[in-house]
Amino acid sequence: MVNRKKIIKTNEQWQIELTPDVYYICRLKGTESPHSGKYCQHFENGQYQCACCHSPLFSSKAKYETECGWPSFYEPITDISVDYRRDTSLEIARVEAICSTCHAHLGHVFNDGPKPTGNRYCINSLSLKFKAEEK
Repeated sequence: MVNRKKIIKTNEQWQIELTPDVYYICRLKGTESPHSGKYCQHFENGQYQCACCHSPLFSSKAKYETECGWPSFYEPITDISVDYRRDTSLEIARVEAICSTCHAHLGHVFNDGPKPTGNRYCINSLSLKFKAEEK
């Protein structure tokens, strides 16, 4: 198995590099308002990367239409793209999805998604950068 090199920076370094909105979502575990993200209704072919470190996270092939209000994917681009943490911040247990390279908060994973995985990666648009497929 291939391991990714970890990117470790201080909060001050991230604040200098990121916009305030991206910092809030990715480093402070914020959440966008539903249906507000630029990738919610985005279905171009390509790759969704981490907004902080540009590591590949999701393929457009795994993105699907949902009414949840955030971009949704049924699986990460590889089995080492995303790490998981238990999140009880809303008094219910959820699974937080984070970038495995820089530990940016991406969103949460739920088990109500489509086949083949049954998972719904509910991801904040601000935690992503899109790289279009080259033609």
